[in-house]
Amino acid sequence: MSSEIYDIGYRHYDGPRLGRAHSTRALAVHSLRGVFGLGRTARSKIMPFALGVIMLLPAVVSIAMMALMKQRGMPYGGFAVIMQAVLAIFLASQAPTVVAPDLRYRVLPLYLSRPVSIVEYIGAKVVAMTVALFLLVAVPVTLIYIGELLIDLEGPPQTKEYLAALLMALVLALLLSSVGLAIASLTPRRGLGVASVIAVYLLASASIPVVFGTLSSMGKESLAAWSWLANPFWLVDAVQSWLFGLPPHGIEGSYPPGPVPAVLVVVLIALAIGILMLRYRKAAAK
Repeated sequence: MSSEIYDIGYRHYDGPRLGRAHSTRALAVHSLRGVFGLGRTARSKIMPFALGVIMLLPAVVSIAMMALMKQRGMPYGGFAVIMQAVLAIFLASQAPTVVAPDLRYRVLPLYLSRPVSIVEYIGAKVVAMTVALFLLVAVPVTLIYIGELLIDLEGPPQTKEYLAALLMALVLALLLSSVGLAIASLTPRRGLGVASVIAVYLLASASIPVVFGTLSSMGKESLAAWSWLANPFWLVDAVQSWLFGLPPHGIEGSYPPGPVPAVLVVVLIALAIGILMLRYRKAAAK
């Protein structure tokens, strides 16, 4: 019995070691590209880009109104609230694409075999989804602001409201991403993830007017105001009203006073991140 040694061309790598930060950043960029279907089939690009175009349409209409009627269009601070259905559909359709494939095909141990921890893996996914949602709001709002500057309406430009809207868009994107990914990660099947995220949004949106109307008819207006906070869009809108003194958008009455909505946002984000941590620790142990 004889033995032979084959030269398979293996060479030791002597190049630069880019480290864990580069790995995490590469994962975030890869996930962000996946949200918009880049690097995937043409069918994967239809939904995200179609919803992106829909988000731009109100900006075009607002600019046309400012040019023709010399009146301001959609309020910067209320843009996300007005377009919440489109954002919810985007979150429901794309959040499972960020988390479901790795869970379904059980490739998470391969990621964690490299210098990427569970915290960094989750952080990359949340950042990718947050950037995607932020762009959906920030781009049209910025277009409206540029249109306002170019058309030169009477009075000073609404720069403060524009900057406040960008900040709140970032907070909303982080909240939606954390909660959406946490819900989508509970199942490895993309279809179930889509249905779960949209079901939670529809339940929160449909039940609020009923609860508000019921409590208002009983004369409990102050308690009824708390019902608006069950919807993440109105919750962030309440934070915006508290921080910047902007009027509520799309509700009857007013929000509960004080910093409680801001505390709720922080708690919800922390709870969602905690669920993601538990989910991925369990998946990595398999």
